[in-house]
Amino acid sequence: MRKKISLIGAGQIGGTLAHLIALKELGDVVLFDVAAGIAKGKALDIAQSSPVNGFNVNLSGTDNYEDTKNSDVIIITAGVPRKPGMTRDDLLGINLKIIKQVAEGIKKTSPNAFVVCITNPLDVIVMALQKYTNFNKNKVIGMAGILDSSRFIYFLSQELNVSVKKIQSLVLGGHGDSMVAMLNHTLIDGKKISKLVEEGLISKERLDDLVNRTKKGGAEIVKYLEKGSAFYAPAASGVEMAESYLKDLKKQLPCAAYIDGQYGIKDIYAGVPVIIGKNGVEKIIELKLSSEEESNFKKSIKAVKELFDAAKKIDPSL
Repeated sequence: MRKKISLIGAGQIGGTLAHLIALKELGDVVLFDVAAGIAKGKALDIAQSSPVNGFNVNLSGTDNYEDTKNSDVIIITAGVPRKPGMTRDDLLGINLKIIKQVAEGIKKTSPNAFVVCITNPLDVIVMALQKYTNFNKNKVIGMAGILDSSRFIYFLSQELNVSVKKIQSLVLGGHGDSMVAMLNHTLIDGKKISKLVEEGLISKERLDDLVNRTKKGGAEIVKYLEKGSAFYAPAASGVEMAESYLKDLKKQLPCAAYIDGQYGIKDIYAGVPVIIGKNGVEKIIELKLSSEEESNFKKSIKAVKELFDAAKKIDPSL
């Protein structure tokens, strides 16, 4: 029995997710969108590439939640993307309404699904989604840290002329300007980044620039595209989470997960390293943080809390 993966939102990320999932043969794909034509057209287009790429999965498009029934995995990208000059937080009011409708749709039809949320402002939207659906907290998770870490690793690889495969790093905290690059946990070909700074291979200022560019990574792409926001890297990141769940890979990935006491923080969704296996989020990994990392992480959590308070003003039912 092939797994069933439903993608809520058939925009640029949704279409790219469908394509990547098909290429990896992770399961049958249902693309859902309120604009049924877009969902059906993209599904058909990708399906017609199956003889060329040699994958064997069913792809379909719909605007009816019934067709997503009994999904094993649901990935949500529904919502409006950022426009130039718009912060992730400006999106809050619009995307909160959309996520409430999505929650109602998936609650009835796929109560046991593993749900990955990509809609911005990420941490608050995933937290609202969990409250609206009342799904098990370890089955509702947000995609952000993998993307932010991937951007940071890419920038480091370009700067240092080292293959991305030889760099380990992670970015935690809220997905936004308060995100925290874990420099103490950044290794270049097995060496701590602080060693490279000492050796003069990269200056502290340049490193700070790269961290800053990572924080603004989404906005930089929005500016170039003018219409729309990043979709290839976000989709690849979402697929990595779904694959770890479906294949029980137990990968350690930075994701926006429900934190309940770890890192001295309670009752909030934010980016932390988690193990994803067949039970969803199976464990939160508590890294040893330097005092600077810890203070930045706490600031980031505070920013998420403030935004969630703003969400509660918009919708008191949260």
